[in-house]
Amino acid sequence: MTAYDVIVLAGGAAKRLGGADKPGVRVGGRALLDRVLAACAGAARTVVVGGRRGTARPVVWTREVPEGGGPLAALGAGLRLTTAEYVLVLSADLPFLGPGTVDALLAAAGRTGREGALCTDPDGRDQPLVAAYRAEPLRRELGLIATEHGSLAGLPLRLLTAELDLARVEAGPDAAFDCDTWDDIAAARARIREHGAVLDEWMTSVKNELGIDLDVDTGLLLDLARDAAHGVARPAAPLTTFLVGYAAARASAGAGPEEAAAAVAEAARRATALALRWEAEASAAGDTADGAKPDAGREGTGTP
Repeated sequence: MTAYDVIVLAGGAAKRLGGADKPGVRVGGRALLDRVLAACAGAARTVVVGGRRGTARPVVWTREVPEGGGPLAALGAGLRLTTAEYVLVLSADLPFLGPGTVDALLAAAGRTGREGALCTDPDGRDQPLVAAYRAEPLRRELGLIATEHGSLAGLPLRLLTAELDLARVEAGPDAAFDCDTWDDIAAARARIREHGAVLDEWMTSVKNELGIDLDVDTGLLLDLARDAAHGVARPAAPLTTFLVGYAAARASAGAGPEEAAAAVAEAARRATALALRWEAEASAAGDTADGAKPDAGREGTGTP
C-alpha cells in the first residue's frame, strides 16, 4: 500500500449552514469529520486544518493564515506539517467517503508521469478536495502561486489544479457527495437508512464508537439470531449474539483482527449448531405429542 499523509480541511464559515460547526454535524450518529477520518485511517500522519475539537482518532491540528483564508491557504498550512511522498487532501464534509476511494486515488496518483489524482462527480466535475497529490509538485505549485499573488489567501483551488498533471477517478454517486446545506445533511441522513445500506452503516458506526477493528460477517450473525429466535425463543437472539461476541473475545485475546474475526465465525457456527439441535428436539417433542413415535431404533430386535 502507498504510504501517505492526509490533510483534512475543516475550516470555513459554513454560511449555507447558518454558521453551524459543519465538521461536528452528525450523520448516522457520527460527526462528519470522524466519518472522513475513518476513511483514511491508514495515513502515516493526519493533519486537520481548522478549530480543535474531539476526534475519534489522534490528529495534528493547525490553522490557515489568516484564519478564514480559504482552501489554498489551508492546504498550504497543512502541507507544512506533512513528510510523506503522497498527500491525500480531503474536505471534512464527505459522509460517504470510503477506503476504496482513497485506495483508488493513491493508485492513480502513483502512475508514471502523474502528479496526482482527483475524483470527478457523476456530472464530470473535478473535486480537488477529494484527491491525492505527489507532495513535491504540490509544494512547487503552491510556492509559485504564493509568489505570483503575494499569498494563498482568498485564491481558488483551480489555480492549483490547472497547473498539475492529474489523473481523474470516477467517484461514483456517493464518494464525492458533500454536505454544504441542511438539505444535504437531511439527504445524507436519509440515505444511510435506506434498505440494503442501513445494517452496514450501523455496524460501521458501532465499531467506530467502540474502537473495534474487525471485519464482521453480518450475514452469519443474522442467521445465528434467526436460528436462536426460531429454535429457542425470540429473546434468545440478542442474548446469544452477545455470548458469541464474549466467547470470541476470550478466544482471541491478544490476537489480531483476522484471528478475532475467525473466532467470531467459529463461535457463531457452534452456537448455530446448538440452536438447530434445540429446534430439532422441539420438533421431535411435537411429533411425539401428536402420537408419532420418536426414532429410538427398532424395538424388540435388539438393534440400537
